[in-house]
Amino acid sequence: MQQAGGMTNRTWMTAGVWIIATVAIGMVLNQGARILAPFAMAIFVWLVMEGFARAIRKPFPNIPNWLAHTFAIAVVAVSIIGFASIMRGAIGEFTERAGEYESRINSLIEQTYNMLGLTGDPADVAADASGPPQAATPASEPAPTPPRESPLTPGEAAALANVDTPPPVIEPAPVVATDDATRTVATGKPPTISDLFYSDTTIGLAQAAANSVSGLVGDMVIIMIYVAFLFVTANTFTRKFDRIFSRHEDRERARLIGADVRRTMEQYLWVQTSLSIINTSLTYVTLLALGLHNALFWAFVIFVLNYIPTIGSIIAGILPALFAFVQDDWPSYMPQDELWCAAAVFFGVSIWQFLIGNFLGPRMTSNSLNLSALVVLLSLAVWGALWGLPGMFLSAPLTVLVMIVLAQIPGARWIAVLMSADGNPGEYAVKHDEASDEVGDG
Repeated sequence: MQQAGGMTNRTWMTAGVWIIATVAIGMVLNQGARILAPFAMAIFVWLVMEGFARAIRKPFPNIPNWLAHTFAIAVVAVSIIGFASIMRGAIGEFTERAGEYESRINSLIEQTYNMLGLTGDPADVAADASGPPQAATPASEPAPTPPRESPLTPGEAAALANVDTPPPVIEPAPVVATDDATRTVATGKPPTISDLFYSDTTIGLAQAAANSVSGLVGDMVIIMIYVAFLFVTANTFTRKFDRIFSRHEDRERARLIGADVRRTMEQYLWVQTSLSIINTSLTYVTLLALGLHNALFWAFVIFVLNYIPTIGSIIAGILPALFAFVQDDWPSYMPQDELWCAAAVFFGVSIWQFLIGNFLGPRMTSNSLNLSALVVLLSLAVWGALWGLPGMFLSAPLTVLVMIVLAQIPGARWIAVLMSADGNPGEYAVKHDEASDEVGDG
């Protein structure tokens, strides 16, 4: 049935199916984040190992496949162990000064609240809460009776006994504010960093850092288990794809799509890791020269944040500067004002982020992701909402995966064109399919 504007019922039905499928997939990804996010990380680690094994076989074509994979696994395992050791030392160095940092941050929060007038004098607030003082009359003392010169006669005493007298009025006890209420409500005491950022107010910076490391180690163990099983089952992937795609054209198309996805993912991960290592090394030397405490810890944080597109580099410059603001001992050649020291740290970190991100990075990546800048931001928000921090790390490669797959679907190719940076999301499988269709028509 043809409707106004050239839209058919089939078109509306297709659009509705796409919307329902998108919502359903989003709910599944969100609800299964605890399982799917580590598995996605494991796939990318496995791709790195596979790419490294192929890189070894290029200059040495006669080397056995199992030996190349063994060497690749050993190199990646040693890198992960070294990374974990550096992380452990950096976290240990940070926790040694966590109490000092926390005390300084709480002092700054209190100064800020007092400067903005968000707190009041405890005596004034307590006086306002209790109201004006009132003189209390003891209820236990009987009202004075006028003296009588002569005693009552028996008749007068009996008459007075039959008179109904109102019950005595008992005044309520005055409400006195307790010490806890005075501290938490009446005085308007400024919150601490634990009150602002943690649900449990007894948790400090050291405990929060230890909890983060414990969760990260647990996730790494799960990821490595997934990687091990991926290596065990990798040899059966080709045979399974042959069974799934019985037609030669479909099998060749799937092979081309898989090769394109693998090439893009491997290139992105290798380039991003190389850029992060260069950036982290230069930043670590800069922070040591400036005299910032825990330079190794901040270098580790910056290395991780470099995998988050766009906002990762911004956060990498802000976080060390904030902690530089609470550091009270600096080398003699640094300014004595903490504000200028924080500005110097921010500039020292941001300059490397700017130079590498705008000059070295584009030359190494050569726009391999081919994603629009707006799509990068949207993907960061979407994957971050679905999977949290792991989703932010994987937002760019996962979005490229979606774009490549959509580019091979005739009805959804326009979405891939909008997602791409240059309007060309990929032509390999589409050209092959069109050629096969022409042969079939002929």
